[in-house]
Amino acid sequence: MTGNILGERFVVSSFGESHGKCIGILIDGCPAGMKLNESDIQPLLDLRKPGQSNITTQRKEDDKVEIISGIFNQHTTGAPICMIIWNKDQDSRPYESIKSIPRPGHSDYTSLIKYGGYADYRGSGRFSGRLTATFVMAGAVAKKLLKQVLGIETIAYTIEIGGIRSDDISFQEAKDNTYNNDIRCPDKKKSEDMRSAILNAKRKGDSLGGIVECVSINVPVGLGEPIFGSLESDISKALFSIPAVKGVEFGSGFDGSRKTGSENNDLFIKSSSGEIITKTNNSGGILGGISNGMPLVIRTGFKPASSIAKRQHTLNLATSEETDLIVSGRHDPCVVPRAPPIIESVVSIILADHAIRNGMISSVLNNKRSGDI
Repeated sequence: MTGNILGERFVVSSFGESHGKCIGILIDGCPAGMKLNESDIQPLLDLRKPGQSNITTQRKEDDKVEIISGIFNQHTTGAPICMIIWNKDQDSRPYESIKSIPRPGHSDYTSLIKYGGYADYRGSGRFSGRLTATFVMAGAVAKKLLKQVLGIETIAYTIEIGGIRSDDISFQEAKDNTYNNDIRCPDKKKSEDMRSAILNAKRKGDSLGGIVECVSINVPVGLGEPIFGSLESDISKALFSIPAVKGVEFGSGFDGSRKTGSENNDLFIKSSSGEIITKTNNSGGILGGISNGMPLVIRTGFKPASSIAKRQHTLNLATSEETDLIVSGRHDPCVVPRAPPIIESVVSIILADHAIRNGMISSVLNNKRSGDI
């Protein structure tokens, strides 16, 4: 089973399964000399963890990060950083009776065929959203590195659930208000409407999807390469690694495809401080696959959660007979409210990788002379 590694210079390798002993991440390429401990990682993990309200799965996991290697005297050493979370609240019983009955919308069928029946099916195993906790561990490191060296800040927030969309949000509004409610939407009124919609779907045994917007500011000009190494390509690949993601757009995105060139082009101007900027930001901060200094604006679409309590038609692969299925267990009626810290993490991982590749972040921070050690 390949496909567990992301990045070229800031390389992350995820491991573990939903109902296994633990899940974890290995970061190779983090510069030496950055102050780091569990308290830098835990806050972002706490924003993602399950069981925080009645609109998320009731699986109770502490998600306490444990740093295994790569840190000495409270600083990164340049060696690989290994971090793990122990799984504590697995309940595999609901999966035993349906291990040969693929759930509609899930990876059950494709993983069973591809891996010959050997893949761990409990809680979706390697395909579970539980694995996004590993992205967040690495993302917390990347976020701190980017802020410390380049001043880059990233915030993600819910803008739509079940067709209910928030008004336009400024970066500061998002920064101040996103995590004040369990929907992770800075628009208080719309967040209440979204919450009601989720609970209504849950009562009916159904689920909802939605959209998360992500903005990164202070991104320097020059991150990214042309063609296959474009910043958009790498960010998109990483975002599509998040379970339930079905769409990604930058800037004006699909709406821009309905405009004329004169409407969609971003005109270059000088700011009051003399910097070259664009009058609008329909490009979402990327031109030719390379960051242009404007804020990165990315929207990610999530499908409705596949595990629902409604009766659905499927096949029993053991008997080759058609059957009906009602999924039991503990599942999110909408994955969107838990997605913002995951999106922030994934985008930060890619930005850190490109910043190191472009020489904007050195391999050693705050270099010590031998006499100072």
